[in-house]
Amino acid sequence: MKGFTIIELIIIIVILGVLAVSAVPIYYDLTDDAKDSSERGVVGNVRAGIMLYYVNSAKDGGTPAYPPTLDAAANGSSASDANPFFTNALQSGVTEGWSKNDAGKYLGPAAGLYTYTAASGTFVK
Repeated sequence: MKGFTIIELIIIIVILGVLAVSAVPIYYDLTDDAKDSSERGVVGNVRAGIMLYYVNSAKDGGTPAYPPTLDAAANGSSASDANPFFTNALQSGVTEGWSKNDAGKYLGPAAGLYTYTAASGTFVK
C-alpha cells in the first residue's frame, strides 16, 4: 500500500496549525506598523504643505502667513471622499483613517492626537 498513515496526517496537520498560530501575531504587528507608518507619512506631508503655504504667501512681496485652518471639515467628523482633511496643506487632502475631534485636533489611524497651531504653523503630537 502506498500513501500516508493517519498518524502521519495528524502530525502534518498539527505542524501546520502551530505554524499558522505563530504567524497570526506577526500579521497583527505588521498591521500596527502600517498604520503608524501611514500616520507619520501624512504628518510629514502636512508639515511640508504648511511650509509651502507659508512660502507661497510670501512670494512676490506678499506677507508670509500660515494657513488659518488645515481644512473646512466639521468637528467630530471623519475623513472621507466627501469630507477630505488637510486640504489647505495637501492638494487632494486625506480621505480615510483620520478623524477631527476638536477645533484643530486630529486623531490619526495609529491613535496619535495632533494639534495645529495657526500662529506658529506647527502640527504636533
